[in-house]
Amino acid sequence: MSVIAIIIIGLAIGIIAGGIFLLKKSARKFNLTPEQLAKIKKRNEALDKQDQEQQ
Repeated sequence: MSVIAIIIIGLAIGIIAGGIFLLKKSARKFNLTPEQLAKIKKRNEALDKQDQEQQ
């Protein structure tokens, strides 16, 4: 392999690793209120009920 090919491969790997690290660093958890959690749970139960009725 030529030196240029090695540099390009190293650069590509560095860009990919940097992007993954940036995503990991910038990720944050959802902090939902209890009301929001209850609403989500209710909606999921309604959707599950609809799915069971369709089958």
